[in-house]
Amino acid sequence: MSTSLGARLAAHRKALGWTQQDLAERLGASRTAVSLMESGLSTPSERTIALLAGIFKVAPHDLVAGTAYPAAKAERLPVVVCSYTEVELQLRLLDADEAAGRVEGWDERLALLLKETLDGRERRAVAAARARLRVRRHAPGATSCPPSSGKS
Repeated sequence: MSTSLGARLAAHRKALGWTQQDLAERLGASRTAVSLMESGLSTPSERTIALLAGIFKVAPHDLVAGTAYPAAKAERLPVVVCSYTEVELQLRLLDADEAAGRVEGWDERLALLLKETLDGRERRAVAAARARLRVRRHAPGATSCPPSSGKS
């Protein structure tokens, strides 16, 4: 028996803790469009499936496999899609640099990223990373903090 594509989309969305509005904003669609897809009242285009697959970090074919998604449309789906945002990429790079002790210049990079990022969750993640860098800069033994005068 095939699974409903709409139910699968809703399950992916809910697993991320997102509302239909959250998904709509990431997808560049209306909340009504997301609702119609999830209820099975509309069939997403190949482009929309590719975008949803990237958002949910799955292969497009895996997203529609076992559903009633039209075979002719499924044949035109890309094999792979981009499954990360610029913010996710930059935060991963920061994690790698932090592990290697190379954080010079990251506060400025994150400040620029914060100006360009519209998504609320991603803005909070960038702000948290900047706060983490500030704490690190002022932690005991950090090289960028001014030396203590020894006076209390």
